[in-house]
Amino acid sequence: MGKTSFEKLKVYDLSERLSDRIWEIASRWDRFAKDTLGVQLVKAIDSVGANIAEGVGRFNRADNRRFVLIARGSLYETRHWLRRAFLRGLIERNEAKEMARMLDDLSKTLAGYLRSLSAKVQASQL
Repeated sequence: MGKTSFEKLKVYDLSERLSDRIWEIASRWDRFAKDTLGVQLVKAIDSVGANIAEGVGRFNRADNRRFVLIARGSLYETRHWLRRAFLRGLIERNEAKEMARMLDDLSKTLAGYLRSLSAKVQASQL
């Protein structure tokens, strides 16, 4: 089965990798941590990729851009939950550094994707 257009995007690939890594880490936590912080964290990071995919499937670039903005909000929410997990001793320092690098890469790539979409939306309105 071939890849759909959103699966070919670097930004989507990065969101999937981070999502899978977070899932791997959160799945080790005790039931209380999973049911509280873990669920929120996984939903937040999964929302990044889901909104990128949904945006690509929308009718026009303006809709796509709107969904990428939602993805950016979910990325910030992910940062919040990872911070809480680290401060509560659920994530080791080396894992926190790894997640920070992955978040930074995803954030930069998402910002570039958003700029690209914004430029295309503006050009189509001329």
